[in-house]
Amino acid sequence: MSVHLLLSAGRGPQECAWALARLLHRLEADAARRRLETHRAQAVPGDRPGTYRSVVVRITGADAEAFAASWTGTLCWQAPSPYRARAGRKNWYVIAQPCEVEAPSTTFAEADVDVVACRTGGPGGQHRNKASTAVRATHRPTGLVVVVDTERLFSLNRRLAMRLLRERIERGDEAAARDLTTARWRVHDELVRGDPTRVERP
Repeated sequence: MSVHLLLSAGRGPQECAWALARLLHRLEADAARRRLETHRAQAVPGDRPGTYRSVVVRITGADAEAFAASWTGTLCWQAPSPYRARAGRKNWYVIAQPCEVEAPSTTFAEADVDVVACRTGGPGGQHRNKASTAVRATHRPTGLVVVVDTERLFSLNRRLAMRLLRERIERGDEAAARDLTTARWRVHDELVRGDPTRVERP
């Protein structure tokens, strides 16, 4: 079992990036005690050395999902600011949410395509109307359907149909990857300060 957890300092001050680093170490130590493995899959450093604006942690092990759930939500690191001696604030907030790192890609295989010969109307003369040279191709895994009748030969229309299906599947995978990235960025704006689900201290 493997789960990815995104920790983000959101748009908070540099202390939040510092707090994220402290919370990350605490999370990793907690995971080690529970015999879970952690790996920093992605990291965006903060302005100060040893700080992070965001980190994606992969947690692996039998109880990875339950462990990630225990660290999900608004996290608070409670300590004085290491950068501003006169700052009265001691609560620095970070958000943690499970996330997907990579969108699954669709493997295209012609064996997954049902091809049916059909007739279509329109210009092309009697030959085109009488002969079933058009192609209706259905990609079973995704349900995508294309109809091609631009050529007079069935074989050429079939080849074009396969190419169209492949291109549409690739565009769909690209769109899914963009949506995934957008969803991760949205987490940075969802940080709610106050009412934390977990409070940690030095």
